[in-house]
Amino acid sequence: SAVFFSLFPGTDVGVTDGGANKENATAVTPVTAQPLLLTPEPWNLLVTQTPAKEKAKEGETVVLNCHLNSPQHPSLTDLMVKWYKEDEKGQMDLLEKNVTILPNNSRIFMSGDLSQGDVSLIILNVTTSDHGIYFCEVTLPDGKVVTGGGTKLRIRRALGLFGIEESIGTIIGVVAAGIGGIVVLIVVLTPQLRKCILCMRQESRQ
Repeated sequence: SAVFFSLFPGTDVGVTDGGANKENATAVTPVTAQPLLLTPEPWNLLVTQTPAKEKAKEGETVVLNCHLNSPQHPSLTDLMVKWYKEDEKGQMDLLEKNVTILPNNSRIFMSGDLSQGDVSLIILNVTTSDHGIYFCEVTLPDGKVVTGGGTKLRIRRALGLFGIEESIGTIIGVVAAGIGGIVVLIVVLTPQLRKCILCMRQESRQ
């Protein structure tokens, strides 16, 4: 029985070892959990689009500003940038994974330095079909998506000399129509005037 009891301390030691292992396990757990807690912190990303509204004339080049700002300044080059436009026809993707995806379209592309947080969009030679609200969307390495507030782009038709000519043409058209109307009146009234003049002559003779 003495031998039997002497085995218990060994068992106790085993339990103690087990306890130590558990302590080690609990000591290791926070180390693996810590990066998980810290990972989202650097990606407090702010996506700022300016201005909220932009106007341009047909044929002009437009820059839609979008700047990324992270308090922890991680490597911004790992971010995936997407630009899309919303108008009465719905949503149209213009740029994905930092690259233009429009077929046969070299008018729209991303400018600026991604590492500096500049992911602005350039549209060359804008047309009236470019109107709409443009959104800058950024996907973080952890899969989180952050979207800017959007920029509403309005395109005015180019006037220039063509517009002046158009205005002059309209004025000439109105004047010509007016003169035409007078001519028509003269043609219509001429026989009646002749009759009246003849009547007056006859009356004066009498």
